[in-house]
Amino acid sequence: MLGGMQATAFTFDPATHEGSVLLDDGTPVPFDAAAFEAGGLRLLRPGQRVRIRTEGSGERRRVVFVTLQTFPDP
Repeated sequence: MLGGMQATAFTFDPATHEGSVLLDDGTPVPFDAAAFEAGGLRLLRPGQRVRIRTEGSGERRRVVFVTLQTFPDP
């Protein structure tokens, strides 16, 4: 199942482009370099709000796309 949601960047390794995000319920979910690169990002800092897409559920849930959360103009 593919879903889109907001999360908070938790960890990020600039050398490998791997890291993890925290869902709003506090659940950590890892992402790999492919998910990071799919979002067109160059850098990610812990604490930044991000938009993610995930696949799987439970222990098999993984992030397949991560990009910065942007807010629409008022």
